Amino acid sequence: MTGTLAAIGAGLAVIGAGIGIGNIGAKAMEAIARQPEAVGDIRANMILMAALIEGAALVAIILAFFV
Repeated sequence: MTGTLAAIGAGLAVIGAGIGIGNIGAKAMEAIARQPEAVGDIRANMILMAALIEGAALVAIILAFFV
């Protein structure tokens, strides 16, 4: 039973991270379309936030299997 709950927890973490990174990409493209001259700053912030979300998802997956 514990393995099943860990798999569900890890799956929810991956789904949440995918949705979050998808939202970041969509909003970044909207921002670039509105202000093309700020593409460098927007891209840098987008990559930073995506990395932070992936890190949080990795921690959630690890905790799901160890708890």
